[in-house]
Formats: sequence, C-alpha cells, structure tokens
Amino acid sequence: MKAQALHGHLDALLLSVLEGGSLHGYAIIEALKARSGGALNLPTGTIYPALRRLERAGYVESEWSTVNGRERRTYRLTGSGHRALAGERTSWHEFSSTVGRFLGPEPA
Repeated sequence: MKAQALHGHLDALLLSVLEGGSLHGYAIIEALKARSGGALNLPTGTIYPALRRLERAGYVESEWSTVNGRERRTYRLTGSGHRALAGERTSWHEFSSTVGRFLGPEPA
C-alpha cells in the first residue's frame, strides 16, 4: 500500500502504534508492517516527518537513548496524544460507517 493512500490517516496509525508503549523509529515502521500483515511497508521518509509533526503538535515526545550501542530516538504518546487518538478513533468509526453504507455489501 502506498503512503499516498493513507493521506489523512497516517498520524492516527502512528498514534495507535505508540499507544502500546515507547518505540524507536525503526520499531514503529516494523509495527506498522506487522499489524497490517505486510500491507504497510512505509519508507522512513514518510514516517519520520510525520513523527516530527506529531511531536510539534504535542501528541508525541521523544528522547535519545542507546540500544545495543546505537543512539536511537524513542517516541512515546503524551496525554494529548492519547486524547487525539481517542478522537481519531471516533472520527474513523463515523467515517467508515458512513462510507460502508455506500461501499459495503449490496442490500438484499
């Protein structure tokens, strides 16, 4: 699946992945891939700008840490991020329910 197809939803996906706890960038990419069954194999050039945007918005905080001798930036949700994710979930359910009325199974 291409990043363009996720337009408007990437931030919510990233917040959802971070809901489970702090992760470094590569682990976020791997979590997206794993949870999507391989459909989301997004490049770092898509993920890192989105993480910076979420950080500027106050939804994510980051800090540098050393993992196996390598410096990595680790990201975690803030309280605002948890609230934003809840709002994204509500919006998604409303959107998918409405669109499903048109694109779901044909009425009997």
